[in-house]
Amino acid sequence: MRLRHRPEGHHDPDDKDVAATVPAADAGTKPSSGDDTADARRRGAEDFDLAAAGTTDVGHSPDPREIDAPGPDAGPDGPTDLRAKGIFAALKRTFKQFSEDNVSDWAAALTYYGVLSIFPGALVIVSVLGMLGPAGQRTVTDAVGEIAPNPQLQELVNTVLSQVKGTGSAGLAAVIGLLVAFWSASGYIAAFMRASNAIYDVPEGRPIWKTLPIRVGVTAVVGVMLIASAAIVVFTGDLARVVGEKIGLGGVAVTTWNIAKWPVLVILVSLMFAILYWASPNAKTGGFRWVSPGGIFAVLLWVAASAGFAVYLANFANYNKTYGTLGGVIAFLVWLWISNMAIMLGAELDAELERGRAIAAGHPADEEPFLELRDTRKLKKGSDHGLSQG
Repeated sequence: MRLRHRPEGHHDPDDKDVAATVPAADAGTKPSSGDDTADARRRGAEDFDLAAAGTTDVGHSPDPREIDAPGPDAGPDGPTDLRAKGIFAALKRTFKQFSEDNVSDWAAALTYYGVLSIFPGALVIVSVLGMLGPAGQRTVTDAVGEIAPNPQLQELVNTVLSQVKGTGSAGLAAVIGLLVAFWSASGYIAAFMRASNAIYDVPEGRPIWKTLPIRVGVTAVVGVMLIASAAIVVFTGDLARVVGEKIGLGGVAVTTWNIAKWPVLVILVSLMFAILYWASPNAKTGGFRWVSPGGIFAVLLWVAASAGFAVYLANFANYNKTYGTLGGVIAFLVWLWISNMAIMLGAELDAELERGRAIAAGHPADEEPFLELRDTRKLKKGSDHGLSQG
């Protein structure tokens, strides 16, 4: 974590949002000459450009608990209320901080935890499929054949289904797989919380009895939404038609569903990201937003990156020739890593927009943390035991 501090009393003259919060000079102060004023403004403009680009000088590292960071009600009502110049500066800082915060490394860690939760989840799916019977399995196989990104995944699903025999132990396997998958997924959320603290440049001050319920609660909510998103994707084409016929829906309703499900899916995924971005960091943001700018940005970036990666696999990559039967697995891991980078970049954008709100409230651009901490009890306990607060 980097804690940077600008000399006391320094502000950016050309930053109108910040300048509005700086008191005017005392009446007894001698006015400066025109040349001195121009030089000061020129130096201030240079400082503002450095702050907008995320380039700041590293000073001393104060205790995060002693920094007078603005609260969630300071400055504009929300990051989206910033002026155009502030939003552009936040975008510049986002891509610079992407490298400084080691987002690609955090995305790799999240990919690892994601893979750990996939296999128990697959056990749940296989167990449920085992209880569907031949007709249900055939319907699922046809649906997977329509939406699977590559033939390797189709072959894998067909192999798994062919190996599912009987239903005697399917229920128990589903329960065990569900519990293991839930705990593994909570490991992903815990890693995301640590990554969010790194992005917001705040220490983890919440004790375990507070972070654990957050971890479990977010896992449950996001897990339900993820299952709903997967169901929206799966119930398409012939499968949607079959289900529609069984529940009495006509062809028009099914066609409407096949069109309307995509914007619903985008909103649902954006809401998932908004929950992650709000609950994870130990920083008081401007409050929960049903759809955050970073969430929308992450969804759009994820869709574009996934489409680009699919084109790359179809036309340029030779994963199957290089890795043989593991080609599909390698391609999936790369795609999962790219997806996590998109999610983390959305969190970075939300963080830099919050920094812009703090700057507009008068907080120095290069002083971190730039938001008030949600909890400092863990830091106080470590300080009492003589532990460093790095």
